[in-house]
Amino acid sequence: MSELISLSGPVEEIDGELVLLIPLRAGGDVLAPLARGISVIEGDFLKVTIPDWLAVKLRIGAGTIVNVNNRNGKFNILPESETLD
Repeated sequence: MSELISLSGPVEEIDGELVLLIPLRAGGDVLAPLARGISVIEGDFLKVTIPDWLAVKLRIGAGTIVNVNNRNGKFNILPESETLD
């Protein structure tokens, strides 16, 4: 079982897409395999693109602070206001 990674940060809008930029050194390297299909490594960051349907479901947009973690072996995104640690 891998170490629990839990990070918070803002959703950003880049080129019309909602994205998270997660530093690899802060845990993005551990989260990368779990975010396959919605992420790429760009420089020192894991760049996660948030699909429109998920942004609507989570009620998040540019500037929203979210928490990402690897609980239960999955890549999880939650608005920080709903995070249950």
